[in-house]
Amino acid sequence: MSPAASIAITAALVLYSIGVWGERLQGRLKPWHLGFFWAGLVCDTIGTGVMIDFVGGLTGDVHGVSGVIAIALMLVHAVWATVVLRRRDEAMILRFHRFSIFVWLVWLIPYFSPMFVAIAAK
Repeated sequence: MSPAASIAITAALVLYSIGVWGERLQGRLKPWHLGFFWAGLVCDTIGTGVMIDFVGGLTGDVHGVSGVIAIALMLVHAVWATVVLRRRDEAMILRFHRFSIFVWLVWLIPYFSPMFVAIAAK
């Protein structure tokens, strides 16, 4: 993987994790969490684009498929969080972390899958 992709994807992990776990620990969705969701999505999208260019296309393996699913879920997550905050729906603001944790866990699959594949190959 290219160094630029590694940096962008790791930045996505850090930013998205701060947003998701900040929300979980505070018990309610806040605008600053939303900022971290969007920043993580942007970094992940950039890193994925660099990675796809580096390897010459999208792969159909677990990493490639789960990566596309993760980015799609991150986009849905960020858009939905934006809607929830704009509507000021207090019930959803307090429950939103359930979806956040799910999306974060799904996102970890493409992040760690290359490592598990490399370990299994040895």
